[in-house]
Amino acid sequence: MSENDDLQIIQSDAGLVADVRAMIAQTREGVARTVNAGMTLLYWRVGKRIQTEVLGNERAEYGDEIVATLSRQLVEEFGTGFSEKSLRRMVQFAAVFPEAEIVATLSRQLSWSHFKEIIPLKDDIQRDFYAEMCRVERWSVRTLRKKIDSMLYERTAISKKPEEVARAELAALRSEDQLTPDLVFRDPYILDFLGLKDRYLEKDLEDAILRELETFLLELGSSFAFLGRQTRIQIDSDDFYLDLLFYHRSLKRLIAIDLKLGDFKAEYKGQMELYLRWLAKHEQQPGEDSPLGIILCAGKKTEQIELLELDQSGIHVAEYLTALPPRELLQQKLHAAIEISRARLEAKDDSDRQSVVRKSRITADDDSKPKGGGK
Repeated sequence: MSENDDLQIIQSDAGLVADVRAMIAQTREGVARTVNAGMTLLYWRVGKRIQTEVLGNERAEYGDEIVATLSRQLVEEFGTGFSEKSLRRMVQFAAVFPEAEIVATLSRQLSWSHFKEIIPLKDDIQRDFYAEMCRVERWSVRTLRKKIDSMLYERTAISKKPEEVARAELAALRSEDQLTPDLVFRDPYILDFLGLKDRYLEKDLEDAILRELETFLLELGSSFAFLGRQTRIQIDSDDFYLDLLFYHRSLKRLIAIDLKLGDFKAEYKGQMELYLRWLAKHEQQPGEDSPLGIILCAGKKTEQIELLELDQSGIHVAEYLTALPPRELLQQKLHAAIEISRARLEAKDDSDRQSVVRKSRITADDDSKPKGGGK
């Protein structure tokens, strides 16, 4: 048979070749995932065993010596993957992720390289946030590293909530893959990739976002889909134009974004509420939840935003940074915002509890008074 005959047979059976290639690729991916999950669970079990039997009991004083000896024996037989440093990382892995069931679930999506990025994080909720978001949004190791470096957790509303509330939201995400706006939206948004200088117009900001739309979508989050710019909204005889319109697949909501150059102003609330109500009436599809809005400003005043109770209107106000500040400065700013927000939430909770107590006392006093006109 000639080469031409072979070529004709291959061309005539192109569908067969494509199907076989797909089968091979899918099988290889499945095998790789299975091997990864097995190795990750092995590392967890090794770490747990060392933690429990060596470092956690009366042999702890000899722990360093035992781990070093164990490592030498394992490296000789199984290679450098069981070095002393690696064994200590496995112990840390078992310590910060103590539940085998959670590790088993995460290991179906996260590789050992993912876990090595998450394990050193100091805060339990922070670790859970990155692990679950990584699982749900299927981040690569490179993407996970970028999210951590950009302090994504600190820029979400969940980091500013009381610990029990944050844990409840993450538990819902773990059990039901249930994302909430507080897990999705962030503040500030880092838009240093737009290349904007000190002076620019709102149109320049919008044009730059459209030029760098792929990177902007990565900053927004993986489930955002772009629908349009300058969406025309006609109400009575007036025309309004919404800067950017997106759809979030996990939240199942339209997301309206309004761009502002200066600080947030109270009148922006009414404008966004108008946009959201129009979208709900004319664009919302069956099965979708009500639209949400993001007002992106160069600056904002927190107390003014709290008094307006924008969250009850489905509106999120966030700053955007067109130049990335030094990490230390950004870290100080975000941590200060977290402390202030948590303090205000705790003060509000205390006020609410005291109000309930006062009402219950009033009710009890009323109940103790004689009823009727009897003497």
